[in-house]
Amino acid sequence: MPQLSTRAGLATVSALTALGAFASLGTATAAAPALNGEWAPFTRCPVDAPAMLAADGFDKTPQCVVSTSASGSIKLGKTTVVTGRTDLQIGVVQNADGTSSVVAPPSGALVAAPATVPGGLLGLMCPSDVPVITAICETLSDSKLNRITATMESVGAPYAFDQTAGVLKDLPIVALPVRIHLENPLLGGNCYIGSKSAPIVLRPRNLDYPAFGMSFFKGDGTLDEAGEMSRINLTGASQNDSTFAVPGATGCGLNVGLINAAVNAKTGLPSASGNNSLTLNDTRTHLSGLNAPGTVAPDAGEVLARNWHSAVR
Repeated sequence: MPQLSTRAGLATVSALTALGAFASLGTATAAAPALNGEWAPFTRCPVDAPAMLAADGFDKTPQCVVSTSASGSIKLGKTTVVTGRTDLQIGVVQNADGTSSVVAPPSGALVAAPATVPGGLLGLMCPSDVPVITAICETLSDSKLNRITATMESVGAPYAFDQTAGVLKDLPIVALPVRIHLENPLLGGNCYIGSKSAPIVLRPRNLDYPAFGMSFFKGDGTLDEAGEMSRINLTGASQNDSTFAVPGATGCGLNVGLINAAVNAKTGLPSASGNNSLTLNDTRTHLSGLNAPGTVAPDAGEVLARNWHSAVR
């Protein structure tokens, strides 16, 4: 394949800048509702999903699970990024045989704040002996063009949820398929590490035993020791996973793939299991469900949904 000239590279930069500006116009998403009392953390529990509504309270028991962390870090190959807040929410149907099924909210199980990639494009691509990449590097004195944000996104429902692992340490709690969206005007709108067909699969586990607490409340979230609802609270333990593999970046900028190659070379991607790590600091996990789901069988799922909606403020 012939190398592109510097002039052609600069022309491409201009086109990509316009494309990136267009791609950055995201679509608005509905804000999560505010919930009363003990329901407050469960803003995205998929209580209206068919699998949750169909849970009868005998063979299948519905629950809401949320796990949040205010900060953390992720190492992908040779690059480490400090992360912001993460919010994982799922519905769980516990089966009588001890297995469970996970239901993701319509917005995806994981919502994460964007993180800034150290060094931006200069750090990921420059210097380079490829003319078109060199041309891009020469435009990056503008900090807006240099800045890259990385956002972790769900790409499918989590699976392999283990409620017992949540109260212990060193056991994987859930398998979470994700991809990482790299955003910058020169990268275009489809630059990802991982994909729907080949995701990064995170399996976080507690680094220490979390503190255990429990509360009881009415259907609308009001605290009540005799309430029909209960909430398990697990706090004070950070979580980590260093077992996941990371594929190379795709869709970054040029159709000929020169930016993909530059990003992967500097970042050290693809990266095998053992070379990557995720840490979530001071995770706070809550699990809520009916105290005695059998007493409202076969309508446990519908009762859970009705209670959740009654708590919306």
